[in-house]
Amino acid sequence: MQRRTFLKGSLASGTVAVAMGAGLLSPRAVLAAWPKSAFEAKSIPDALSAIYGNSATSPSGDIKIKAPDIAENGAVVPVTITTGISGITDIAIIVEKNPSPLTANFKLSSSSKGFVATRVKMGKTSNVIAVVKAGGKLYSARKDVKVTIGGCGG
Repeated sequence: MQRRTFLKGSLASGTVAVAMGAGLLSPRAVLAAWPKSAFEAKSIPDALSAIYGNSATSPSGDIKIKAPDIAENGAVVPVTITTGISGITDIAIIVEKNPSPLTANFKLSSSSKGFVATRVKMGKTSNVIAVVKAGGKLYSARKDVKVTIGGCGG
């Protein structure tokens, strides 16, 4: 029985390897589309315009950013965004003073709760800005995070 399992696995692996070698299967074909220009933008308005087509946001008290007041290492700063706004379709995380401010962009389904958690890289003390798209409008909140050791070469 083990010999059959081994042979089936070998055959499947060989088939995938041949398909990749022939160019029939490439990683580019299976990756989701991502807004390259938004992640390469050097300013916050440019990044927001590249993602949403608009850079105007309204401040909202319904968005909560959980991040440390002082980050000991800017290379791994935990950030959690929660919101009670209904009809959320996107949540973006921006680090204001990073060379490329957009650090994360999450697309959510209509049944998702307004919650995302990740770790971001911060070069220096800066505002972390959460931008939530709901009902075709952009809402934002910000929190100042002090960095003691630079994570982006600082």
